[in-house]
Amino acid sequence: MSILLTTTTDLPAHGTYDQWLTINADAPASLDLALKTPNTAPRLEQAFEGIRDDWSRIGKILQAEPSGAIAHMPMCGAFGSDFGITLAWHTICSDLAKAAPRTLVICDDPWIFRHLASIDHVQAGTPPPLWPIALKRFIRGYAARLKLALSLLRTRRALGHMRTRMRLGASVILVYGHPDSRADGQDAYFADLMQRIQGLKRLLHTDTGHETAQRLGADPRTASLHAWGRYAVLLRVPCRLWTPDDSIEHGRWRWLIRRSAALENSGGGPAMNFWQQHCQRAFLADAAPATLCWPWENHGWERDLCRAAGAHPTTTIGYQHTVIGPHQFNYAAKTNIDGNASLPDIIACNGPAYRDELAAWGTPPDRLQILGALRFARHAPAYDPNGLVFVPLSAIRTAAQAQLQVAARFADAGHTVLVKPHPMYPLPVPERANLSETNIGLAAQTRLKLVVFASGASGLDAVLAGVPAVRLQLDGLISINVLPRFVALTTTTLETVESIIAQPPAPVNVEWDKILSDPRFDAWNQLLTGAKTPFNT
Repeated sequence: MSILLTTTTDLPAHGTYDQWLTINADAPASLDLALKTPNTAPRLEQAFEGIRDDWSRIGKILQAEPSGAIAHMPMCGAFGSDFGITLAWHTICSDLAKAAPRTLVICDDPWIFRHLASIDHVQAGTPPPLWPIALKRFIRGYAARLKLALSLLRTRRALGHMRTRMRLGASVILVYGHPDSRADGQDAYFADLMQRIQGLKRLLHTDTGHETAQRLGADPRTASLHAWGRYAVLLRVPCRLWTPDDSIEHGRWRWLIRRSAALENSGGGPAMNFWQQHCQRAFLADAAPATLCWPWENHGWERDLCRAAGAHPTTTIGYQHTVIGPHQFNYAAKTNIDGNASLPDIIACNGPAYRDELAAWGTPPDRLQILGALRFARHAPAYDPNGLVFVPLSAIRTAAQAQLQVAARFADAGHTVLVKPHPMYPLPVPERANLSETNIGLAAQTRLKLVVFASGASGLDAVLAGVPAVRLQLDGLISINVLPRFVALTTTTLETVESIIAQPPAPVNVEWDKILSDPRFDAWNQLLTGAKTPFNT
C-alpha cells in the first residue's frame, strides 16, 4: 500500500511513511516539515486542469435531474463549487497510490476520506465521523432557508411597487447590486450606458439587498426583480434543496456528490437560485423586454433565463464583462446540457482575447461580438522598481488569509506594502510596520513594483499597467487563473515566496489591444435599442 490514509487525531508513528500531505485538514505540529510532499500547490492546479472534462460530464448528468438547475456544482463553476478540487485530489491520490514512496494522507473531511478510501492501494484508518456533521449541516440549511424566506418576504413587500416601472418591450440591463453602482444610472458593470442611452432600464438581481435596491431605486428607471415574485412561491423556499442522484456512473463519485449537496444545502444557495429563476420567468412573461442584457458568466440562473426568454420576443445579450482564463470551466458551452439553447443570443465580448477563448470552448462564433471593455480603462504605466508591493485580497477567505501572510513577509523584509481588502468580502488587515491598508484599487495606483494576487482580475490589471505580477498558489484550493493563455505570469507558494521577496520579477509586456478593446458605444446602442444612427447626431 503506497498511501496511508488517516486523520489528524489518528497519526501513525514516525518512520511508517516517506512523505505526507493534508487534504482539508491543518497540518499537525508533530509532522516533520522536511517530509511534506513537494510542489503540492502546483500539482493540485495541474490535476484540476486535467479534470475539466470529467466535471463537465458529471455536471451535465446532474443538470438533467429535477433539482439540477438550482445547484452550483453541476454548472462547473470554480468560484461556486469546490467539486473540481475534490476530483483533483482523486487524481493526485490515485497517482501517489501507484508510486514507490509511501505517502501519509491526512484528511479530516468525512466525505473526501471515504472517497479516497475506495482507491486501490490505499490503506485507510478509521474514517472521521460523518453523521454529526451531516446532521449539523442539514439543520443549519433548513434554518438558513427559513431565514431567507422571511428576508425575501420583507424585500418583496418593500419593493413590490417597482413593478410598474417597467414598460412593455423595454430595453433592460439586469445587474447585481454592486456597491459602486449609483442612482444616477452609473453602473459598476455597464458604466454610463444608462446615461448615454435614453430609455434604457435597469433591473436588479434578487441577490441585491433591500437597502441597496432602495438606494439604486431612487432612479425611476431602476426596478428590483423581487417585485415580480409571487407570495405563494415564497412558501416553497424553505423546502428547496438540491437532491442529486449519487449513483450515477456506477456510484464512483457517490461520496463527492453527497459532499457537494451537503455543502450547498447547508446554506440558502439552491433556494435563492430557485427564487431568482421564478422571478425572472415572471418578469419575462409580464414585461416581455425587447432586449435583456446582463453581466454573463454562464451560471445556472443565466442558463434558465436564456431558455425562458426563448418563449418571448426577447433578444438575450450576455456581456462578457470580466476575465475568463483556463480555470473557469463554466464559461464553456460544452458544460450546458442543452448546448446553445441556454446561451445568450449574442455574447458581447470585452476584447479579442476572451472572444477567442469562448470560441475555442465551443461558443458559436456568430454569437460573439466585440463591443469593448466597460469595466477596464487604459491608464498610464504604473511600474516603478523602487515602488510599493500591492496586495489585492481575494474574495475567497482562505486565499486572502494566505495573501496576508505573504504581505507580512514582504513587510518584514523591508518592502513597503499596500493591502486592499475585497469590496464585497473584506478581511481585517492587521497593523504592521511597512504595511498599510488602502481602499484605492489597482487601476488608480502609481509607483508599484509588484502585485501579489490569488484570484480575480487584479492580475490582468497589473499586466495592463505594466507592473510585474505574481499569482499565489495554495495547497488546499485553486488560485483561479483568469488570464489568457498567452499571458504567462510568475507563480509562487507560501514555501517558495522568499525568492520573490528577494528578487521581484520583471514586468510582462502585453499590448492592451491584444486582450481588450475600447467600448463601441454606437454598437452598444444599436444592439440594445436597434438604433441605426450614432450617438449625438
